[in-house]
Amino acid sequence: MLRLHRALALIGLLLLGQGASAEKLRLVADAWPPFTDATLVNGGVATDIVSTALARAGYASEFEQVPWARALLGIGEGRYDVLVNAWYNDERTRLGQFSSEYLVNRIRFLKRKDAPLEYHNLKQLHEYPIAVVRGYAYSSEFDNDSDLQKVPVHNFAMAVRMLAADRVKLTLEDEYVARYYLARESPRVRNAVEFLPKPLSENSLHILVSLKNPEHAQIVARFDREIAAMKADGSYARLLRQHGM
Repeated sequence: MLRLHRALALIGLLLLGQGASAEKLRLVADAWPPFTDATLVNGGVATDIVSTALARAGYASEFEQVPWARALLGIGEGRYDVLVNAWYNDERTRLGQFSSEYLVNRIRFLKRKDAPLEYHNLKQLHEYPIAVVRGYAYSSEFDNDSDLQKVPVHNFAMAVRMLAADRVKLTLEDEYVARYYLARESPRVRNAVEFLPKPLSENSLHILVSLKNPEHAQIVARFDREIAAMKADGSYARLLRQHGM
């Protein structure tokens, strides 16, 4: 009888282990410091917030960093469960379910310091080539303006170097991200560019949970609940301070 009890207990532990394993979510993002980057503490501030909220909601997670286009494709195909750093656009709702916002990004244009460019509306920018990161959604107005001369590039570092070399006239990025990369560029690049005063937009940052995950709605609901709880108990603000924000 004792052996039977031990066998049943072992089976129970195995089943529990399988259940816990099934709950492990595959998080994905591109390198987008200071928000997401595998070389930063806890993967950057956005990854830290997301993994903490999911853990509080009862989900273990693992993080993989891949290029942006591959991350989106993986969410659509179900190879990943959660895209950590998604701005909302309608097209992405065919791939996954958005959470409520958990951070806000302020998008600003950059130009060469010696270029007499002004920005009050997008129509003013139609004559200028603008470096944009392939696959990014900046704002619905910007994304849908077919008269803008958009030059796709792999990342912001490439975009700002093209700008400094006068191969494009403008680029744009979240202000925190741009300042992070500029601090690591050579003085030649860093001192050649500046922000335009007027921001393009303020974009809310969300997780995007793959529709291929049958529990996507529940994951989003639990994540939103825990983000609200973290803001209420002060742990959200502590995470921001730990990441220098």
